Amino acid sequence: MNHTEIWDELRTPPPDCVTVDGVVLRVGQRVRLRPRAGGDVMDLALADRIAVVEAIDLTTDGEPHFSVTIDDDPGRDLGAQRYPGHRFFFGAGEIEPLDRSEGSTAATRVLIAGIGNIFFGDDGFGVAVARRLAMSAPTRGVTVRDFGVRGLDLAYALQDGFDAAILVDAMPRGGAAGTLYVIEPVLADDASTPGIAVDAHGLDPVRVLQLARTLGGVPKRILIVGCEPGAVDRSESIDDGFTALSPPVAAAIGEAVRTIDALVAELTSRTAR
Repeated sequence: MNHTEIWDELRTPPPDCVTVDGVVLRVGQRVRLRPRAGGDVMDLALADRIAVVEAIDLTTDGEPHFSVTIDDDPGRDLGAQRYPGHRFFFGAGEIEPLDRSEGSTAATRVLIAGIGNIFFGDDGFGVAVARRLAMSAPTRGVTVRDFGVRGLDLAYALQDGFDAAILVDAMPRGGAAGTLYVIEPVLADDASTPGIAVDAHGLDPVRVLQLARTLGGVPKRILIVGCEPGAVDRSESIDDGFTALSPPVAAAIGEAVRTIDALVAELTSRTAR
């Protein structure tokens, strides 16, 4: 193979799917990991875990290798962004595609999305809750992500095959500061919301959900856990440069975590039936 052929091969985009022993394996597909016998400690730790195929690469001999992220890894989104430590590599004989029934019973996939601007006081409530949740032991099938004000990132994440999503955000509804709300939004028909745009420096959950639906769809269940803000300003700073939550909103974080845990249990039970 000459230099031109090598560069042409390197420029060829990786495949979205390959066929191995008559079975089609695709990017985005959920698989069970079956590491080869005699592997290292990491292989033992990942054996029988459920993963998602993030990319497929071919060797010069046409041998497929699969880059995967672990389904219940709380840092799975880092793996999807190609950060080391959350992305793992397996050969064709080391992954086993899940059929529809096994995929549905193995783990209901729930996205918990923390939303808000940490530089504007109580507007950072959703981010604070996501960070608290991320400190707990991971729940199988549950992905916790801090989206901040990255609306487009959230819209695309909602395309990732989740069964349900819980958005956590500050939500002014006229109640006392720290009051929690759980609502299930009703989205307008696509035809009635033409030209949906999302501010790159802000995040309106309903507009993001509408955009996500135009991109291809949203999970079957969407819930918003909101907290009544008390102060949205830069008046009180804390050591790491963020603005502090007001006392009643900070006190609501624990209750929000318990509420979300209960919602996850309910969503998992309902989807598994």
